[in-house]
Amino acid sequence: MFLKQCSSFLLRFDQRLCDRVHKSELDMLAAPTPSGPDKPGIFAELRQQLAGVLAGERDGLANCANTVALIYHALPELNWAGFYFLRDGELVLGAFQGKVACVRIPLGRGVCGTAAARRETVVVPDVHAFPGHIACDADSRSEIVVPLIRGATLLGVLDLDSPRPDRFDADDARGLEALVAQLLEASDFARLATSTW
Repeated sequence: MFLKQCSSFLLRFDQRLCDRVHKSELDMLAAPTPSGPDKPGIFAELRQQLAGVLAGERDGLANCANTVALIYHALPELNWAGFYFLRDGELVLGAFQGKVACVRIPLGRGVCGTAAARRETVVVPDVHAFPGHIACDADSRSEIVVPLIRGATLLGVLDLDSPRPDRFDADDARGLEALVAQLLEASDFARLATSTW
């Protein structure tokens, strides 16, 4: 029964969301814009898909792995997407999609460390102009980082990179913040984030 549900979910994901994303990618190639009218619709569809992925599963690592895979394959123009978790006062690499990444990031350093220290989403249109940017992938040109905060506790961050400058905007920030809230509500992070800040 579960396998049938997963197959049904994947089929719906492939047919509806991927078709929509591929259309969006083609539209962006024709006339690239940082915030297209389809972004809120894509994020609404992602929230529905994420609800199906998270249903009945509380394990934080499994849920983060599936969440980042969903994001990486659904949103256009990404070259890296992943999580960092707060451990012993620094951010430590978690589940991700993309090239090999930096393993540890001090709080307050780079875009991830800055978003974590500020406890707010940080959108960087040009990473080369961001003071203290940590270049894990030389192809990255823009970045968005959303903190994972449960109650008053910082657990980590969600980090997305793009090879296109000015890729991320307020629509992405709102959409990703909603996905993070959904993930936090559905998941147990006790084993992933071992320190509080």
